Amino acid sequence: MAALRAAKQALRREIKSRVSAVSDQEKLRQSRVVSQKLFRHPKYLSSQRVAVFLNMHDEVATEEILQDIFRRGKTCFIPRYFTKSTHMDMLRLKDMEDMETLPLTAWNIRQPGDDDKHRDEALDTGGLDLILMPGLGFDKSGNRLGRGKGFYDTYLERCRTHPKGKPYTIALAFKEQICAEIPVGEHDILIDEVLHEDV
Repeated sequence: MAALRAAKQALRREIKSRVSAVSDQEKLRQSRVVSQKLFRHPKYLSSQRVAVFLNMHDEVATEEILQDIFRRGKTCFIPRYFTKSTHMDMLRLKDMEDMETLPLTAWNIRQPGDDDKHRDEALDTGGLDLILMPGLGFDKSGNRLGRGKGFYDTYLERCRTHPKGKPYTIALAFKEQICAEIPVGEHDILIDEVLHEDV
């Protein structure tokens, strides 16, 4: 266990330094490439209920994706992380204006406040068809390196017990986040697919 943790920590540092060397302009360019790939993806096109993360500075930008979800009339859910635990909910977002009103967290991303009790949680209201996943690093086999909190692994476990079953998962990544191999443990959940710019 300790060896796995150490290997993950070392890889996190390496990927973070690779991504921080990428210019904002290049991050935006790659984000557009990844978004366009997603917009043509059959799983995305057929999904009605989609969960998407609001990106941090070192993640693929998702604003264009949010706009597309609303334009196509899909139902959109975004994460609310509970920082003192590994618990995360996926709460309904009505439109882009709704997003602008959300409070900013310590991570400088918007999310519904803890007192926001009126939003539908995805698993309480029909489950999810697709989850667009963030992460620090990925390999070609679908292994994912998160930030170490386990939010998504825990949430996907909850999805498994939902009548609708586990949603399809697509990670959105910069090519600098693709690794030869990600060290994983038994609780790490495989991702169905990783979208990035093919080099």
